[in-house]
Parts: sequence; C-alpha cells; structure tokens
Amino acid sequence: MYENRAPSVMGLDTVSKAAVMVPLVKQNGELGVLFQVRGRNLRFQPGEICFPGGRMEPNDLSEESAAIRETCEELGIHADEMVMIGPLDILVTTHSIIYPFLCQLKDGAPLHPHPDEVEEVFIAPLSHLLEYEPEVYHVPIEVSPPADFPFELIPNGKYYKWRKANMAEYFYRYQDYVIWGLTARILHVFIEQIRGQHIGLE
Repeated sequence: MYENRAPSVMGLDTVSKAAVMVPLVKQNGELGVLFQVRGRNLRFQPGEICFPGGRMEPNDLSEESAAIRETCEELGIHADEMVMIGPLDILVTTHSIIYPFLCQLKDGAPLHPHPDEVEEVFIAPLSHLLEYEPEVYHVPIEVSPPADFPFELIPNGKYYKWRKANMAEYFYRYQDYVIWGLTARILHVFIEQIRGQHIGLE
C-alpha cells in the first residue's frame, strides 16, 4: 500500500486552496510589480491591496490554471497576454494554502479591471521594492482552549505548557499605498529570492 504512495500534506482536503499571480509589467523601460486595490463593496477585505487571484474551483485543471483564470477575470485580459515565468513558494497558513505564480504581462496589454472586484491597480517599480526594507512586526500566536476542553485527558491538565509562536507581519509602503498581510508575505519571499539570485529577471 505504501511502497509507491506519493506523500501529501495532512489536512489538505480540509483547508481552502487559492492561487494568485504576481504580475510583472514593464513601464518606462523598467520592470514593476502590479498590485490591485480590492473593491470597497467586497465582503472580505474591502479596500486592501492584493495580487490577482482567488479560490480554486472544481473545474480548474491545476493551481496555475486557477491563477491564470482569476487574473484574466480580475484584470480583464486574455491568457495569451501573459508570459508565465513559473511558480513561487507555496504559502501555508492555519486555514489555507496559497499557490503563487510569477508572470509578465506583454507590452501594451490593455487592462480592464473588473469594476465589482478591483477598485484600481498600480505598479510599484521593482527597483524600489528591492531597495526598500519593510517594517516588520511580530504577532504572538497562542493556544487558547475552550472551557469544555478535556484537560483531564492530557498530562498536567490545565497547566499544560502549550507552545507559543510569533508570526511576522511585513508592511511595504509605496506612495500612499500600504501592502501587508499575505500579499506582503508573498512579496517578501519573492524579493528576497531575487536578491539571493534564486530567480533571474530581465
């Protein structure tokens, strides 16, 4: 049974899965990263800055196809106006798995952002992001069992020493925009990989 079995991630079927695109755009002869400002009337995270993307749907053939579909829907472009570069590191949270991908929009690709989902788009020069040092704040994560938790079943009961952790929150500022949250975490890893020359861009 286990000899030829490929391992997976425990709980993969119980968490939400999403795919996002990190779009590079050449502007004034310089590469930049395109961001979206979410529509103010959206139910979740209105007005926040994000990359194009969203939850995977049952008919998506792969994580990459989901990222392409969402990008086309949100930016109002065609798939053939994107040049796929490759996948970025997968982001795993307590409730979701996010698959980021890197692409470059072809020169002159017209953008028609979906008015219900995207309030505006903006481009931050890659040179600025490479030189910028984000603000970093560490948010403590602690276990807080409910009152009906069966403490009698575990060693030391109510005095059990739960492990504590800290989550780094990054804040990038560009003009009047503030990029933070999962978008900033994906951006931070991407920028650090370029600095470490793990990803080559022209």
